Amino acid sequence: MAKPDNREDNAIHLQQHIDHTVANLQEAEDYLDEHASEISADEKQTIEAKNERRKQSIDSFIAEKQDETQQ
Repeated sequence: MAKPDNREDNAIHLQQHIDHTVANLQEAEDYLDEHASEISADEKQTIEAKNERRKQSIDSFIAEKQDETQQ
């Protein structure tokens, strides 16, 4: 039998995703600041692109969490 759809903790899980993604974003930004003279232009570009995707993910998680808490 299929497991019932329990959505009660979705907002909590989404907040955990937000927190984790923000932490990764901050860690990457700190790395860029601390090692700016040591990293290649390609590595810097890769990290910056990944951070842009992280920012988009954070925005999506926030919107989804708002939808979950309004239901």
